[in-house]
Amino acid sequence: MLQKNAILVDGIILNGPIMDSRAGEKFVEEACKIIMEEVIQKADDVTEKVCEWQDPETLKQILDLEMRDAGESHQKLLQLCQDVIQYSVKTSHPRFFNQLYAGIDYYSLVARFITEALNPSVYTYEVSPVFLLVEEAVIKKMIEFIGWEEGDGIFNPGGSVSNMYAMNLARYKFCPEIKEKGLSGLPRLVLFTSEECHYSMKKAASFLGIGTKNVYFIKTDERGKMIPEELEKQVQWARKEGSAPFLVCATAGTTVLGAFDPLDKIADICEKHGLWLHVDASWGGSALISRKHCRLLHGIHRADSVAWNPHKMLLAGIQCCALLVKDNSGLLKKCFSAEAAYLFQQDKFYDVSYDTGDKSIQCSRRPDAFKFWLMWKALGTTGLEERVNRALALARYLVEEIKKREGFQLLLEPEYANVCFWYIPPSLRKMGDGPEFWQKLHQVAPIIKERMMKKGSMMLGYQPHQGKVNFFRQVVISPQVSREDMDFLLDEIELLAKDL
Repeated sequence: MLQKNAILVDGIILNGPIMDSRAGEKFVEEACKIIMEEVIQKADDVTEKVCEWQDPETLKQILDLEMRDAGESHQKLLQLCQDVIQYSVKTSHPRFFNQLYAGIDYYSLVARFITEALNPSVYTYEVSPVFLLVEEAVIKKMIEFIGWEEGDGIFNPGGSVSNMYAMNLARYKFCPEIKEKGLSGLPRLVLFTSEECHYSMKKAASFLGIGTKNVYFIKTDERGKMIPEELEKQVQWARKEGSAPFLVCATAGTTVLGAFDPLDKIADICEKHGLWLHVDASWGGSALISRKHCRLLHGIHRADSVAWNPHKMLLAGIQCCALLVKDNSGLLKKCFSAEAAYLFQQDKFYDVSYDTGDKSIQCSRRPDAFKFWLMWKALGTTGLEERVNRALALARYLVEEIKKREGFQLLLEPEYANVCFWYIPPSLRKMGDGPEFWQKLHQVAPIIKERMMKKGSMMLGYQPHQGKVNFFRQVVISPQVSREDMDFLLDEIELLAKDL
């Protein structure tokens, strides 16, 4: 039966909304209760499992992934929400050490709730006035910590994207006509980065048409730091063979070893040869907040651009990643703008300099700076500094405990929060240091990792690296982590490997 005064188009009634707002609000309320009880209130409970492992086929059946013609009931959807939480890895757990992010920050979490509810896109002031001003304020403050008097920047979906931005920006600075004319007719462009750099450098070179063979990987020392003398040799060699060097990417906090390249010496070489210096400080950049540990990035003020991810050490929540640029003449906008007339009209009734979206390769863009801003407002710079100092102090405690225990062997003394070590089980301790020993030791970490995940007791990463067999990389980040968790980590490895 048609309602009174119904308007139909193509047989569809257009009067009133078709969504039941009250039912939707009730669903949100009940789902938020589950999130509070199952995620937030259990975040720092070490008696909970870090993960509840299921193989992919079993998990597919548990989750009922099929999407059907008819919608599911709210009761079923709430159960699905609980299942998703139950079988997801609890990255906020104090014993989640697997990645370069961990823990939970409650202020950042609330900021994410707000932005998810408001669903903004940060490209013009008219649709995102608050978040554009917040991003501007956060970028300005981050630039101060780098040591620049002025600069520019933008938040991106990941440090990998920030590195790609920097590579494109350096190329545009070197050869502005490439934006319109493309690669044809250009000399062979080459860039330099350390052999310990993040893999995003290769991906960026491929994506931008530079080519992975035109990335010169510079040798590192035994600690994983770029050797400046090797960089100088490679720059000279590239010039001799007729290539056109345009960029050096240094790393402040390598992914595996946590190494910091000697930025001052690298900057000297860049100045000598007129090369853009980008510092990938995605992991190590947060040490700038600490008056004690900022020395790790000595010389970063000489960089032309910096990638810095507050979602790592500072817990701003994934994802929160900034590219910061020393140039303040509008280089970012010149390089990336497309001047879409339907979005960036120049005759708006307000100051259109706040329409910063044309600096981005994206159109829709999340307000990632807001969660960092709210957290910073809550904790202050002193609170953020305390997080960095405590994380590195816990890493130092773990190192000293490793030295005391039979069967544990450090790869090297860490300078950051990456603690890399082998566990040598009892059966291998009397074996001579030869190929058979290293071959057997290579198999130990994967077995321990499998056991810890199936037990759900903790998560710890491992990898082979630069000719070294599999070793553990323990990363301290979360302020929920305690000395007791460091002790547990070593005890648990011994327990899981007692029969190996």
